[in-house]
Amino acid sequence: MKKISSVFWITIALVFAAVLYGFFSPESFQEVTNNIQSAIKSTFGWYYLILVTVLVIFCIFLIFSPVGAIKLGKPEDEPEFSKGTWFAMLFSAGMGIGLVFWGAAEPLFHYINPPLADGSTNAANKESMRYAFFHWGIHAWAIYAIVALSLAYYKFRKGEPGLISATLKPVLGKSMDGPLGTVVDVIAVFATVVGVATTLGFGAAQINGGLSYLTGIPNNYTTQVIIILVVTVLFMISAWSGLGKGIKYLSNTNLILGIGLFVLMFFIGPTIFILNVFTDSLGGYIQDIIRMSFRIAPFNEGHRAWINDWTIFYWAWWMSWAPFVGIFIARVSRGRTIREFLIGVLLLPSLVSFLWFAVFGTSAIETQKAGLIDLTQFATEEVLFATFSQYPGAATLSFVAIVLISTFFITSADSATFVLGMQTTYGSLTPPNSVKLTWGVSQSAIALILLYSGGLQALQNAAIIVALPFSFIILLMMLSLYRSLAKEKKELGLYLKPKRKKNI
Repeated sequence: MKKISSVFWITIALVFAAVLYGFFSPESFQEVTNNIQSAIKSTFGWYYLILVTVLVIFCIFLIFSPVGAIKLGKPEDEPEFSKGTWFAMLFSAGMGIGLVFWGAAEPLFHYINPPLADGSTNAANKESMRYAFFHWGIHAWAIYAIVALSLAYYKFRKGEPGLISATLKPVLGKSMDGPLGTVVDVIAVFATVVGVATTLGFGAAQINGGLSYLTGIPNNYTTQVIIILVVTVLFMISAWSGLGKGIKYLSNTNLILGIGLFVLMFFIGPTIFILNVFTDSLGGYIQDIIRMSFRIAPFNEGHRAWINDWTIFYWAWWMSWAPFVGIFIARVSRGRTIREFLIGVLLLPSLVSFLWFAVFGTSAIETQKAGLIDLTQFATEEVLFATFSQYPGAATLSFVAIVLISTFFITSADSATFVLGMQTTYGSLTPPNSVKLTWGVSQSAIALILLYSGGLQALQNAAIIVALPFSFIILLMMLSLYRSLAKEKKELGLYLKPKRKKNI
């Protein structure tokens, strides 16, 4: 147990306290989290919008900067994973299960209740896709990118421990080796546990929803408990096998299943219309991205409520996931240049998300327009399967979707156990299996308690609450990275050249 840091014991105690509170007093837990998240969204909405936009600008700046040629590692380091596997791993950990959960439901909800237009109109249809692109596009991945880039740079380039606290030394100095550094790492680990637990709750709810819609299995807490317990055993088996086996194979499986479901729905659904919607929505997203990035609607309570419920929630959700996804992406990105890393992390996943929403969101909205079934009558986790029911091959589509959700579920939890183990063993790249097992059980426990104490609303509340303290850490990480890269640029004499012969 010598490898285990104090961060492990402190965070386990916090998780245990939260689990006990939620279990013995679920109504109080729900009320408290509701009040806190409402206060955060009302008070810090402007801050979230500005911070995330600044992160996007900083990422774009680094792509075109001379420091983009710097390697995340030593000059001789080569990438550990192929580009295909690397992309599959970062995407599976970053958004996979969320895209399946919201792919049909979010555009449909925006179509019925758009941010500006009248509901169920062509204008609402345009807004629905534009905002889905906005919520799942480069802003989301910029949050992940900054955390991941900072960790990879300081770990593989500077030889620092793979800890969040280690990335802040250029700004906060030696204090990161003491109690203040422990506080930073505890916040990161706790945010990871709650953020992952949130998504595990979504995954369990959607698997339950799919099985309920297809087979009549009850859609209730008991069924979700069974699902989470089964998946816990499966992802712990995968975690035991290590990063190069379990997570790698699961991520590649996710990519294959995801492409398969995407292609099936693309050709079964309104294919030409999907292409037209994608093209038009991409143009609208690019045209309105600045306005959407800063829109807070201070003079309209209804519009402000919509922004709080969707945009601010998403920015908080991505931040709560940032320590987990960032650390995992950093771990699998050694040997890539900063420019290659940012293009891969920022642009490619965004494009895949846009295509995904164009296919599944358009299919859901067209189903609603046809009037044969009212998708708004279904629970969020059932919307995808209700949409499938109106197209040929519904059983096949639903089966593939359930398997895909399950593998995404396992991959996310598997990746999280590795990251949590790494963060609580002084940044070890090979955390002990006993530590990973402890964190695996803890993740599942808090997901069950959050579902028990208030369902999906409690999960969303928890994500928003833990994101606020970590958002300040992200800001410091960006400042720290800028300072270090500016110093290295000066030391190496980097300047803009027409051609670059090699990476540094």
